[in-house]
Amino acid sequence: MGSNSSRIGDLPKNEYLKKLSGTEFVSENDPFWNQLLSFSFPAPTSSTDLKLLEEATISVCRSLVENNPRTGNLGALIKVFLSRTKELKLSAECRNHIFIWQTNNALFIICYLLKVFICEMSEEELQLHFTYEEKSGSYSSDSEDLLEELVCCLMQLITDIPLIDITYEISVEAISTMVVFLSCQLYHKEVLRQSISHKYLMRGRCLPYTSKLVKTLLYNFIRQEKPPPPGAHVFSQQSDGGGLLYGLASGVASGLWTVFTLGGVGSKAASAPALASPLANQSLLLLLVLANLTDAADAPNPYRQAIMSFKNTQDNSPFPSSIPHAFQINFNSLYTTLCEQQTSDQATLLLYTLLHQNSNIRTYMLARTDMENLVLPILEILYHVEERNSHHVYMALIILLILTEDDGFNRSIHEVILKNITWYSERVLTEISLGSLLILVVIRTIQYNMTRTRDKYLHTNCLAALANMSAQFRSLHQYAAQRIISFRLAFVEKWKIKRNIFVIFCFFISAKGKTHRKLIKSYVLFMVTKP
Repeated sequence: MGSNSSRIGDLPKNEYLKKLSGTEFVSENDPFWNQLLSFSFPAPTSSTDLKLLEEATISVCRSLVENNPRTGNLGALIKVFLSRTKELKLSAECRNHIFIWQTNNALFIICYLLKVFICEMSEEELQLHFTYEEKSGSYSSDSEDLLEELVCCLMQLITDIPLIDITYEISVEAISTMVVFLSCQLYHKEVLRQSISHKYLMRGRCLPYTSKLVKTLLYNFIRQEKPPPPGAHVFSQQSDGGGLLYGLASGVASGLWTVFTLGGVGSKAASAPALASPLANQSLLLLLVLANLTDAADAPNPYRQAIMSFKNTQDNSPFPSSIPHAFQINFNSLYTTLCEQQTSDQATLLLYTLLHQNSNIRTYMLARTDMENLVLPILEILYHVEERNSHHVYMALIILLILTEDDGFNRSIHEVILKNITWYSERVLTEISLGSLLILVVIRTIQYNMTRTRDKYLHTNCLAALANMSAQFRSLHQYAAQRIISFRLAFVEKWKIKRNIFVIFCFFISAKGKTHRKLIKSYVLFMVTKP
């Protein structure tokens, strides 16, 4: 590192990194920091390249972990970064490329080192590394909490710095650093309710930024801003995929994803598509991590509260005083982006979260006259079940289950006529109702599950969705009716039990009233789960 371009292979011998990780204290006012932060090299763009970086810096990181309790150089680096961020907004307005480039590099190093420290030590040990005071040569619990100040600074950077070409990378990396900071749960078997993330994000100085942060992350997702073209800023060595810190935080977020979602339906890993907008993707990951933080012992998760309560910008009704973190956002823009992004399992999880937890969003979506824009991508996920990972399939199916609980939705889907469904390959469908297509895809998913995965939860949810729709079956496509009959015969042939004929034919019953439909649904679920 330093003023000359570096290669990953040269990092173990780099004199600036050796000084940072060595036994000598470096003051935050030392010119050394300008030299350390004046670097650029092609950032890793794959897991293989990232592994090479980790192997190249292992000696430096070990040395820093060992010496930092006596030097406090990690704290000095963070103080350098914090001092620079105070001028970041003005630098963006003045388009001071060099200043933003060096600040970006400082965050680059902090994020990587934070990941190393979180992997290597407990939260208590981590906090000690942020409380060392060089003047007294000891740890001080009375000193300002440097880690909390860093987290607050990152939240301010995400929400307040204008998004232009020269600030795009640092915005991505600030969000990525937040994801890395929240990764402590990955290294604990038990659910954390008193972690440092709870301490800072739910009760500390960061709490007032809750609604602003959630709103900013949602708008980053909605806008899908692409990274600036190469040459738009001086630190153009980063790849279009989001740079090194994107790779670091994506690895962390992938681990967190398995904590948030259900298993089953095979173990196929999701393919990593090319990212059109690293900022939107990282914002979505951070939003999901925040929303799924467990409630603290004495305080509910404020980020989940914000997601549960935000309203449409066209809704002029006042917020109840009991909702502390509410805000408004453009529902039409959010709906459009959600429809376009369902090829991403993260976007599907966000859609599920909003439908499940925010009644304003659910009411708005169910009232849309273009529900096919949302339902078709969900059906395509289920249709290509062999190519999707278990999380994606489950979320898509549960979304259908939520939608089919509404009688208005079940009626309207038979009135929407679709033409030329190209991704449905079993048969050419030149014209079919959305309701009939939904039946076809759900039955196909059930049959796939019967012959391949044999997952009882998937089975139960599919049959429950059909039971929800059964009272509103109208003008079914000939092929859909044929598949229902074939499906019934397959069940009878497989189980050889007469009572299962009733389970299938109950879908055809035009139930009068909710009580009747609930009895049918309960019977279906009972018969499917019965040994």
